[in-house]
Amino acid sequence: MTRRIDSYNVRLFVSAARAGSIVRAAEIENIAPSALSRRLADLEHAFETPLLVRSPRGIALTDAGRLVLARGERIDEELQALRREVQTEGAEVRGTVRLYANMSAVIGFLPERLKRFMAAHPAVTVSLHEEDTRDVLRACLDDRADVGVGVGMVDNPTLPPGLDAWHFATDPLQVVVPVDHALASQEKISFALALAHPLIGVHAGGALDRSLMERATALHKTFAPTMSVSSFDAVCRMVEAGLGIAIVPKSAAAAYAGSTRFVRRPLDELWAERALNVYALRKTPQLRAVTALIDCLRG
Repeated sequence: MTRRIDSYNVRLFVSAARAGSIVRAAEIENIAPSALSRRLADLEHAFETPLLVRSPRGIALTDAGRLVLARGERIDEELQALRREVQTEGAEVRGTVRLYANMSAVIGFLPERLKRFMAAHPAVTVSLHEEDTRDVLRACLDDRADVGVGVGMVDNPTLPPGLDAWHFATDPLQVVVPVDHALASQEKISFALALAHPLIGVHAGGALDRSLMERATALHKTFAPTMSVSSFDAVCRMVEAGLGIAIVPKSAAAAYAGSTRFVRRPLDELWAERALNVYALRKTPQLRAVTALIDCLRG
């Protein structure tokens, strides 16, 4: 059986060989001479050969000892370099964080928070991917995403096993209409009233589209947009042209329907008070860069 070679014993051997004396090496390494002598004996036992010739005048190296000294110096230098690298790594948060987020988070909240995070942690790279909330959660569960941001599951608040969640932002739904539209005078607009007018949909099959379809079914009505586009800016452009009205998150309405050509009204439903969450696969410990981003996104 191969005996274990202790790296600390190798360091002590190098120090003793350089000093030419166990006593002087013990002073340098801040260890008792008797303890250092025992560790050198353990090293010789591990190599199964004498490394030192001991005499009242000090110590001298055997042929095997000279070989261990040459290699041991390099090993000690590499270990010290590794220690410095680890300490440097620990002093600064660094690395790459894979962030998956839904469209409204990317538009309405992430730019400013990511700017603040990157200013505080310049050695961290954030790899951002825009996905539907369902795909954000799947990416977290599959460990393809370190951090996810998506719509809170109002109808199913129970998280999938192994996933953690924290509040990110409140992003209620609003109804966007042209300034000359019949609904522009309303202070709030119910979902049933909105369904009575031509609607512009966004991202067919996405989280918002599915949610509105389910809510319409619960009212025994049909959510059937006259047309559907792939982005919030395109939705607002269609509304501006008078092709219909749209139900979009407040963040998107503020970004793309903030001019005087639009009127934005709250969707008068309890379920319209939509929340966004930060998600992450539960890990112990979590990478420092991931923890730092989660803390920043939580506000």
